[in-house]
Amino acid sequence: RIQLVESGGGSVQAGGSLRLSCVVSGHTPSNTVIGWFRQAPGKEREGVASIYTTEDRTYYHDSVKGRFAISQDNAVNTVYLQMNSLKPEDTAMYYCAADLWVIGMDPTNFGFWGQGTQVTVSS
Repeated sequence: RIQLVESGGGSVQAGGSLRLSCVVSGHTPSNTVIGWFRQAPGKEREGVASIYTTEDRTYYHDSVKGRFAISQDNAVNTVYLQMNSLKPEDTAMYYCAADLWVIGMDPTNFGFWGQGTQVTVSS
């Protein structure tokens, strides 16, 4: 079982930055994928970025390419989401999720989820 705990959310003005952290614990085989998702009120949950835990292969949603960066520090079992040039439309609850051998960012393919951290961007 994989446990995930997110932190780092908050309120910022448009153009600002935040860094989200996801601490991963439990059994994480070499084919584990960690993903960041977000869900705004009244909208479906969407994938933002993902990374393989044993290599630096990454994926980004088109809406965040060039602004967000996913990275990991295996020494502290943490995956980060650096968010720059934030926009009001980035406002959402952000979740960290994990599973094995996942291709793509369909949230139904991820079985382990954190509790979420709120990001609010004001104009």
